[in-house]
Amino acid sequence: MSDLHDKTISQLLLDLDNKVFSSVELTGHYLDRIERLDPAINSYITVLREPALKRAAAMDAARHKGNHPPLTGIPIAHKDIICTEGVRTSAGSRMLDNFIAPYNATLVEQLNNAGVVTLGKTNMDEFAMGSSNENSYYGPVHNPWRADRVPGGSSGGSAASLAAGLCAAATGTDTGGSIRQPAAFCGITGLKPTYGRVSRWGVIAYASSLDQAGPMAQTAEDAAHLLQAMAGFDHRDSTSINQPVPDYLAQINDSIKGLKIGICTEYFDAGLDDDIRSAVMDAAKTLESMGAILSEVSLPNTQHAIPAYYVIAPAECSSNLSRYDGVRFGYRCADPVSIEDLYKRSRSEGLGREVKSRIMVGTFALSAGYYDAYYRKAQQIRRLISADFSNAFDQVDYILGPTTPSTAFKLGEKVDDQVAMYLQDIYTIAVNLA
Repeated sequence: MSDLHDKTISQLLLDLDNKVFSSVELTGHYLDRIERLDPAINSYITVLREPALKRAAAMDAARHKGNHPPLTGIPIAHKDIICTEGVRTSAGSRMLDNFIAPYNATLVEQLNNAGVVTLGKTNMDEFAMGSSNENSYYGPVHNPWRADRVPGGSSGGSAASLAAGLCAAATGTDTGGSIRQPAAFCGITGLKPTYGRVSRWGVIAYASSLDQAGPMAQTAEDAAHLLQAMAGFDHRDSTSINQPVPDYLAQINDSIKGLKIGICTEYFDAGLDDDIRSAVMDAAKTLESMGAILSEVSLPNTQHAIPAYYVIAPAECSSNLSRYDGVRFGYRCADPVSIEDLYKRSRSEGLGREVKSRIMVGTFALSAGYYDAYYRKAQQIRRLISADFSNAFDQVDYILGPTTPSTAFKLGEKVDDQVAMYLQDIYTIAVNLA
């Protein structure tokens, strides 16, 4: 059974139903691989060996009884920004190093109801702020394909664990590309669903109008399995969409003949790596050979997406992270001499450099005298970007483009150059703003 980690979820489910192996054996296989391989990758913050094996045994019993949920016995991992009851949920930060979530996020509940087994919590950029998974309190994650390269961020732990065969699927979150970019760097499938399709209740907030949880998997079909369980209306999330959830698996093998696919002209400028440009155009030719109709579309205001995002997201971050003050939960400094000292030292010691940088930028953008100059203008640009996408989708069904301007870069290469790091999200951020 040495190749179990190479199987898709559909294959694993078929083998589990046919009693080729049990969920306990499958879960043990992944746990053994984590123990053996992850010290060199650092994709997990917390591994739940005993709880996972206990859950797997319960799922085997449920399968034996029949009429079991659709993902019974499939071992997955959760990004460590998603609350899991009774388990540390750190958001990759010293601030929440000892925080034990008192409840499950809605998406965790839904996946549990679908029968999954949770192997553990994956590493990530602190509070989901980063594009390389080098901003974690628990150390950087290494790309399994080349250990000296980044896996992407902020869901780098989920992407790396999948690429290394350390889970069958994983969850991630995407605020400006944090599912799609690490999926591209690690050679897996990552999907940022429509905002509101998956509940954000129980997902630790970074920028609430941009955050969205989604599936990460080996294949598109596996991602469909996960999204089918994760998606749905949640009355606890005021931004949740109250719309029927499509049958994603039923559509997975549909013909694409006649589908109109747009190629965005602005996405193929001089900053795009030649190999990536060639790969995207090869994909376009493949889609055309399968019957899709290709045409050019323009998204002129996406050129302003990066500056708009790095005003709006830090502004929301400044507000959301103000709750971490050392009083109610999270890191508290030692021996504060006053309440002001408690606030200052708890936050300065508990939060990392990139997080503090974004809080300061956001606070500045929201301050008197600068709100109109920065935040209001960024929101105006956001409306223009949204209009661009609406106009484009009046002409086409899908838009094809690159995910990142380059392949996975070396660890440490861009960590001291914020502009170069931020530009890694140039092709993904506009979608979140729209």
